[in-house]
Amino acid sequence: MSIHKKSVPAIFIIFGGTGDLNSRKITPAIYNLFLDGLLPREFSILATANQNLSLSEYHENIKDKVSRFSRRGSVNPKQWALFAEHISYLQADADDLNAYEEISLYIEKHNRQWKASADVLFYLAVAPSLFPVIATNLASTNLASDKEHNRILIEKPFGNDLKTAMELNGLLSDIFHENQIYRLDHYLGKQGVQNLMAFRFADALTEQIWNRSNIRHVEISVTENLGVGQRGSYYDHSGAMRDMIQNHLLQLLCIVAMEPSVGHSSDAVRDSKVEVLKSIRKFDSSMLNRNLVRGQYSEGHENGKKINGYRQELNVDPNSSTETFAAIKFFIDNQRWQGVPFILSTGKRMDQSASKITIQFKESLKPLFGIEKTIGQRSKLIISIQPEINIRLQIQPKHAEEGTKMNTDIALDCFDGKEVPEAYETLIRAAILGDQTLFMRADQIELAWETVMPILDYWKAQGNTGLIKYPAGTTGPQLAPTRHHEKRLAYCSESSVEHGNLQLWVHQILESCFAGHDYRPSLSRNKSV
Repeated sequence: MSIHKKSVPAIFIIFGGTGDLNSRKITPAIYNLFLDGLLPREFSILATANQNLSLSEYHENIKDKVSRFSRRGSVNPKQWALFAEHISYLQADADDLNAYEEISLYIEKHNRQWKASADVLFYLAVAPSLFPVIATNLASTNLASDKEHNRILIEKPFGNDLKTAMELNGLLSDIFHENQIYRLDHYLGKQGVQNLMAFRFADALTEQIWNRSNIRHVEISVTENLGVGQRGSYYDHSGAMRDMIQNHLLQLLCIVAMEPSVGHSSDAVRDSKVEVLKSIRKFDSSMLNRNLVRGQYSEGHENGKKINGYRQELNVDPNSSTETFAAIKFFIDNQRWQGVPFILSTGKRMDQSASKITIQFKESLKPLFGIEKTIGQRSKLIISIQPEINIRLQIQPKHAEEGTKMNTDIALDCFDGKEVPEAYETLIRAAILGDQTLFMRADQIELAWETVMPILDYWKAQGNTGLIKYPAGTTGPQLAPTRHHEKRLAYCSESSVEHGNLQLWVHQILESCFAGHDYRPSLSRNKSV
């Protein structure tokens, strides 16, 4: 992305100005852009919320939050004073039309002062229930009509299922043109994801091996050692599938699997991602039985301290069947990826917090340089998104005697100790520039929901059946050993079992691909390749 200054002035209207999202992410990101010289010279921020605060009180509050949550730490008093000159505060309710009139006057005042039409970014850092309210009021007060200068930024969740996502997209499209709508998935702004995009398409060598002929399977994993915290009321109606897989992990899958875009426009890139979602094999009853793992954390210990189970968390149903761990095996039915399993997994209260993509290459079938010991060697590429940001190539044989073992780990440090911009800095900068490449389009949202709805419906019908408990602070659901010779994924009862671990289920679910009919091509998405 270009880092030149944009000459057009920018006005940020932040709904939810005193909320957690703005305090932790949005204003700290804008402040860092200011320090890096990546904002227009003329910009202004109007934060709105229903709290009764004076401007000086708001300045002090947001200054404290930026000092706590900015990657740069405590603010420099002189730099903050310069930045704070650009911040205003408006006490207002989202449904108060008079407040929108004041916002309109605020924009007009700055346009006159700057003698230019500013780009106005309406950032909805509020609960999803307020998205329709604010969008409708922006339309009724004529604040959404300028297709060139008016933009709306909204965070996930984009609906709670396919139906509500379509309703939200329908409402937004009635008010805004698609090029005005910036749907944020903060994972797409992470520098590790940017590295993945560059790695995929900047090197012709990578493109030559990025296909079913060379890749055995792909694992995309996002784990967290934290629980739901204060988000129990939200999470108990969401779960790991809605909270992580439907958006973050499916977006990562699209980047790994997409074809090179035809052209460099934002829509060309997003078209390539849409084609991946269209090609994901639909789940039938047999796939639902074989290709899913669902878990929920129970009481555990960390550093000798007891940790509550999910059902003991604040505002969580004591009989909840909501999954805090989910793992799914997907197939992409196209020429490049036919038969290659994509394993997506995510969980809370795991033993570590990490996000990574592992590309497992196929094993060698012939001896290297005539050395029989090298038969069965498998290499894998590990793309770490967080906490480290790097790319590692690991080469080691499947079987080797002591003394002949080859274990090569080639690491590429993508930033070499340099300070890494936060994801929100990248995304807000892109929105200022009018670049939608890192933002999701309406059809992407709906296809992602279409992909996971059969799973959500299946789990809803199951209730607690098949929900595997795992102690907080461990590697996730523990699975029973496989039965017979089929090497199929085995479900357990609601209580946890003593055998196996996360690696066992990965092994089982992968081996079932190559031992069973799932490995054979299927064109069940009603398209040919």
